[in-house]
Amino acid sequence: MADIFDLRDIQGLSDAEAGKRLREEGYNELPSSKPRGFLSIAIDVLKEPMFLLLVAGGFLYLFLGEFSDALMLLGFVFIVMGITIYQERRTERALEALRDLSSPRALVIRDGIQKRIAGREVVRGDTIVLTEGDRVPADGVLRYSVNLSTDESLLTGESVPVRKTFCEGDAPLQRPGGDELPLVFSGSLVTRGQGVAEVLATGQKTELGKIGKALQTIKPEKTLLQKETGRAVRIFAIIGLILCSIVIIVYGLTRGNTAQSWGQGLLAGITMAMSILPEEFPVILTIFLALGAWRISRHQVLTRRIPSVETLGATTVLCTDKTGTLTLNQMEVRQLYADGLTFDAQHHNSAVRPDAFHELLEYGILASKRNPFDPMEKALRNLGQKYLIDTEHLHEKWTLVQEYPLSQNMLALSHVWHSTEDEQKFIVATKGAPEAIMDLCHLDIKKTKLLSQQITIMATQGLRVLGVARASLPKKELPDEQHDFSFEFLGLIGLMDPIRPTVPAAIQECKNAGIRVIIITGDYPGTVQNIAEQIGLPQPDHIITGSELDTMNDETLAERIRDVNIFARVVPEQKLRIVNALKANHEIVAMTGDGVNDAPALKAAHIGIAMGGRGTDVARESSSMVLLDDDFSSIVKAIRMGRRIFDNIKKAISYTIAVHVPIAGLSMIPVFSNDLPLLLLPVHIVFLELIIDPACSIIFEMENEEKDIMLRKPRNPKERLFNRDSFLLSLLQGLIVLVILLGIFWISGMLGHLQDDLRRAFVFSTLVVANLCLILTNRSWTRTILSMFKEPNPALWWIIGGALAVLALVLNVPVLSKQFHFKALSLIDYLLCLGAGILGIFWFEILKVLRMAKKQG
Repeated sequence: MADIFDLRDIQGLSDAEAGKRLREEGYNELPSSKPRGFLSIAIDVLKEPMFLLLVAGGFLYLFLGEFSDALMLLGFVFIVMGITIYQERRTERALEALRDLSSPRALVIRDGIQKRIAGREVVRGDTIVLTEGDRVPADGVLRYSVNLSTDESLLTGESVPVRKTFCEGDAPLQRPGGDELPLVFSGSLVTRGQGVAEVLATGQKTELGKIGKALQTIKPEKTLLQKETGRAVRIFAIIGLILCSIVIIVYGLTRGNTAQSWGQGLLAGITMAMSILPEEFPVILTIFLALGAWRISRHQVLTRRIPSVETLGATTVLCTDKTGTLTLNQMEVRQLYADGLTFDAQHHNSAVRPDAFHELLEYGILASKRNPFDPMEKALRNLGQKYLIDTEHLHEKWTLVQEYPLSQNMLALSHVWHSTEDEQKFIVATKGAPEAIMDLCHLDIKKTKLLSQQITIMATQGLRVLGVARASLPKKELPDEQHDFSFEFLGLIGLMDPIRPTVPAAIQECKNAGIRVIIITGDYPGTVQNIAEQIGLPQPDHIITGSELDTMNDETLAERIRDVNIFARVVPEQKLRIVNALKANHEIVAMTGDGVNDAPALKAAHIGIAMGGRGTDVARESSSMVLLDDDFSSIVKAIRMGRRIFDNIKKAISYTIAVHVPIAGLSMIPVFSNDLPLLLLPVHIVFLELIIDPACSIIFEMENEEKDIMLRKPRNPKERLFNRDSFLLSLLQGLIVLVILLGIFWISGMLGHLQDDLRRAFVFSTLVVANLCLILTNRSWTRTILSMFKEPNPALWWIIGGALAVLALVLNVPVLSKQFHFKALSLIDYLLCLGAGILGIFWFEILKVLRMAKKQG
């Protein structure tokens, strides 16, 4: 992916226009956002070994003059290609539906005239006008501002807006964060006030774009299942090629050493390769993970990279931002303090009784805008609507005379009102930092000390504390400074960004599942600690700050991170270090985030989970998954689904290994005996793989999760999917079925079935029945087939019935029988096939019963 600047700047443009815009900004290519085309997907499909074997087999049939067999094999290529293309295009269309295609607008001054233009058209040197609710389109220096605050949480992680000042001289760009900077940054949101800024940087030169650069150096890792499956496929492919060569040579030399015998030997070799090559493994992965992604999307989690579904189920550490992820990212008044009394606004359901609280809330609202955009002012007005709606303390008819904005020297703002009750007076309301309000009120040392203690108590509760005061003066010329008013201190207001209601339960479920949750945020330690206590995070008092982290080398950090669950006041580069330290400790890391500052860590983690509601395009493009509802609890549901998917993949893989053994045996054994006909041909392998095996994958995919799935610890990252015990048990299942099939071939001769096509039909029918029985027994390795019948699986009977129906057609419809080189069977033959197939798995059902008895005993 190319360097990323604000992706909103190119949305809505054609490829050519967007490419031109990116090249102007120093980019070389357009970030991929379109679904891949038919031809691209088709080429990838045809590169798969199984498809190459099918094509080779088809052309070999053409060479031998078997045109109908050739057309059948080549037809299967297009069927599977169509399914693959459909799945891929459907996934890509889902991603397209997520993207916000609207382009933000910017108000600029050009040639002395204000113009509304697309944000992507802003250039260096433009003068932009900023008002409440505007998204800043570029980095710039403020040349004029009135009470301007911006929400920079997408860049810094700070949960509250920061105040801005203006500067008339030069102001070099610097990193965002903190109050009183004369700079505004692309992607931030104006929450209060107005301002005029000169654009200094756009595109990749902005702070937002610089963070995007870090994504270039990070390469997504393959998932554990991808690595292990790839390794298994390579091993089986090598074995298959070796056996294929042996079969071709042996058949050609022992069957007359003629062109015809070598041609048949090539077919036997291709059949051998197809029977050994575990092409079901990638099919299982595709089907399970694609359908799993669809199921997870029903829980409001969109999967951008399908293999991440499996990794999510193996997650051992979940790193999460605080603002907007654990919290709602909206302020709420929690506490009022006045005249030595405290009012709990969160749990108090009755009206506010003491007049002091009425006045405190009344003047807090008067010191705010009537239609506020700032979240703290919204919270004050909401509380006022709840408690003061039927009182005389809301003054909608009063007229604002003058506003004294916040400044670097005075962290308080005042509103002067013309009262309708007293025409001869001005009423002044002020709010701001408690220290500033106490200074304006000229409080004595004793009162200041008492209030400072209360402020400390409220701060330790994670509250953002504001002081409120009032004043009145005769109607006359207003003073130049707020200090010239005679203020009376009214009290303190404590606000908090509340946690999401579903978070504590989600954290507890993570504990039960052995998943460690780590908070990584740019906010202050005290605030994060309070949030951690509310949600039940273990060891909330163990905190590492960004400044402490800077003093650690990677080895020290990897050691310290083993028992620290909170990282506060960190910057984007440090988030990336934390994720890498966890990976160095062999953890499987999931990282949630919504801001641009999270993007590098999202991409570096084994699985990145971006927020879809308030998250940035950069975060979404860097992530593996997107939470559409921004609800932390949805992550836990996704983890549950991930574990279920892995369990079911393991069942399906075990079945696949088991069923390949008799198929490979029937393909190879006749080659070494001149008395045996070829029992399986390429068309039979295709029948098994494209009708039964993918269908069985769907059956296993639809299996419900085990009841204890979220009470287990995460599986050991070193644990292999193909471990020795499960592999040997699956191998034993297949060997017993193979022995029974060879026995059926012998019995067919005893019954007088001497024609090759009849004996081939007899053995193949038994193989199909045994295949279906293997499906039933591998649905669970702990519960019997009879007990599993109580577990609903909508696809089970449809697929089993469909497979038997197709088998019946192939055996009894002459045209199809000829293509498969079969002869019709009798009723006795059918019953023998059914009994033999069931006998192949009967021993495994007895083993389950013995295991359960041992466990209960």
